[in-house]
Amino acid sequence: MRQLAMIGAGTAMIVASVAAPASAHTTLTSANPKSGSTIASPSQIELTYADPVSFPKVVLADSANKQVTVGAAQAVDNKVTAPLSAQLPNGTYTVGWRVVATDGHPVTGSYKFTVEGSDGGSGGSGGSAGSSAAPAPDAQQPPAANSSATAQAGQRSSSGGGSNGWLWIGLIALAVIAIGGGGMVLKRRS
Repeated sequence: MRQLAMIGAGTAMIVASVAAPASAHTTLTSANPKSGSTIASPSQIELTYADPVSFPKVVLADSANKQVTVGAAQAVDNKVTAPLSAQLPNGTYTVGWRVVATDGHPVTGSYKFTVEGSDGGSGGSGGSAGSSAAPAPDAQQPPAANSSATAQAGQRSSSGGGSNGWLWIGLIALAVIAIGGGGMVLKRRS
């Protein structure tokens, strides 16, 4: 009986040590401009996450789903900053982002904000208040104007979560085998 308890305790420790890192995805905790806000044209996009992130990608699309030029995103610990190359004209914009969490899984998302009070910007960043009636992308998906790398990131993110199911099935099978082996050892001693 003592060996069975030891096998069970060992199996529980293995399951606990493997399961903890698998659920370490990060989340977006704040953004500037804020989701749903109405502001003057921002000079950059700042995204803050619950945990440190790497390999950031930030894209910006106007209400006509035309991609707006954004500088290279930089990640420092849990903060991502992406400079805007020009002043944004009045209109609604969608920020699409992708980062890699500390557990190695890509995490994606998007949100919208509105620019009002802008003098129209200097450059072809696209968009205007008159085009805000165009259909906008789903709030959980990056804009359709994203690069193919960002589209692939969304696919990896959605398929990456499925590995947790196989992990649990494997761990449960391992536990059943360990308990069965412990039962056989006890039966031989009897």
